[in-house]
Amino acid sequence: MDRETSLVTTVRRWLLDRAGALWALLTARPLSLYAASVLRIGYGLLYLIFLLREFPHRAEIWGPDSPWTPELAAQLFDQTGWNSILMLSDSRAYFELCYVLALVTSALFTLGWRTRVMSVLFAVVVISFHARAIFMTDGGDNLVLLMVLYLVLTACGRRWSLDARRDRLRKARAAHAPQPVMSFRARQLKEARSTLTTVVHNCGILVIAAQVCFLYGSAGLYKVQGSTWGGGTALHYALNLELFQPWPALSHLVDEFPMVIAMAGYVTVLVQVAFPFVLFGRLKYPVLTVLLGMHIGIAVLMGLPLFSGAMIVADAVFLPDRFYTFLPLLWRRAARRIGMRPETRRAAGSGSVPAQGRPEVPASEPGGVRGG
Repeated sequence: MDRETSLVTTVRRWLLDRAGALWALLTARPLSLYAASVLRIGYGLLYLIFLLREFPHRAEIWGPDSPWTPELAAQLFDQTGWNSILMLSDSRAYFELCYVLALVTSALFTLGWRTRVMSVLFAVVVISFHARAIFMTDGGDNLVLLMVLYLVLTACGRRWSLDARRDRLRKARAAHAPQPVMSFRARQLKEARSTLTTVVHNCGILVIAAQVCFLYGSAGLYKVQGSTWGGGTALHYALNLELFQPWPALSHLVDEFPMVIAMAGYVTVLVQVAFPFVLFGRLKYPVLTVLLGMHIGIAVLMGLPLFSGAMIVADAVFLPDRFYTFLPLLWRRAARRIGMRPETRRAAGSGSVPAQGRPEVPASEPGGVRGG
């Protein structure tokens, strides 16, 4: 009986410790602030480039000239529950205004100006354009849509943003000013607001990580069930699809190496299935490197840059903050070394010659540079 009581007490203590550690993880400090900023910059810039790229075709895709008319879109919205700000009016001037505002919103979100507000507006923009031409979207559009919704929950403007710069300047000014006296209730409200913001941010980051893990894991398991991936011929068929051949000559050149294609297919399946299980060790770094190469190959060989860019940006959530803080330090060291070499070379070869002659005779006087 004592042994059972001791076992129950040990299990209970272990569960309480785990629950306390999880609560501390969620409330102690915001996680992955640099990764959240990378996601903000990545998806904002990616969508801005996408809108600029489709600017000549905007009316045919989302505007009044689209074959998917507003009436058809409205019928679909009644069935799916989607909605779009582009449907508020069928005026061409209104559509052009919405497009310009979408470009401005994407740019401001990328720069991190008033990020809390801009994250909501950017999500509205992505949802509206996605819903207006939903049959022209692909996996990249769907992933961007999910990620911008998750980013609304995060504090993605605390690093590498105009908001972060403004906060640094405000703190620098406040350091030399007398601190205001806050009441006990005001301090409690401030701490509660900070804790709530931290919890929501951390939950958003965990949801983003879980989404990417689910995406890779399910993709790998689906590939395992197919005979083409197990036989090593899946990439061969993908390279010979005319719809996904931006450069047919390059696709045919790669297809001439069947052994390399088969090995790439096996590595793809292995990495995707193993991805959720290697995130808590150093093995994730080579896995992320392989995934980076895979997505670059998809962008180049299959002409899917939006999908590849969305996946590459999503993978950035698994890199710790110390990785991002080390990158600027490495960049400054490299720039300093490159910049100092020519200066050192000039100093060694063309330094000034000290004045010659007796100390009591100034060098500027006549005869001052001649011997006595």
